Amino acid sequence: MKKFIPALALAAFVSVPAMASAPVMFSTMNGYNAPDADAVGGVRLSVLHGQVDEVKGVDFSVLGMSETKRTTGVNFGLFFGGAKVTEEMKGASLGLFNWNTGSTTGVNLAAVNVTNDVNGLNWSAVNYSEGYTKADIGVASISEKSNFQLGIFNKTNTIDGVQIGLINCADNGFFKCFPIINFAK
Repeated sequence: MKKFIPALALAAFVSVPAMASAPVMFSTMNGYNAPDADAVGGVRLSVLHGQVDEVKGVDFSVLGMSETKRTTGVNFGLFFGGAKVTEEMKGASLGLFNWNTGSTTGVNLAAVNVTNDVNGLNWSAVNYSEGYTKADIGVASISEKSNFQLGIFNKTNTIDGVQIGLINCADNGFFKCFPIINFAK
């Protein structure tokens, strides 16, 4: 009887065909999600490539990419795992790579960050942003517009604050390219 009740609960949970939001999910290639749902409100494990509309909680990716439209919580890449968020990320993305094409509020910590608009911190070896970044820390940081960049090579079209590094380039900078420090004129 003690083993029957947990087994029955697990069977009921897994057999629900299409829930609006699942508390726990496993995702892998070809759009496979168990249980079959569009959203997760808890924990998701994505192996190779998992795709779902929304995660609120913790999203673990293993040996590949976890892909969502919206994530609120933490993306955590394990064993060469990374995350792609296409619309909105609120929280922290930690992994081998982060690829956020929408807006991010929080922290991106990875070997490579490819982002769009970041109201927070990008910290990696390479930060590349096609939009605005609040703060970039890395070996190389390249953005359309930035408030703060710290690294060996920093490049932005528009700097609102300051760049600190070996080479700092900003189209609106005190100098177009200048060593050690550069800021808006």
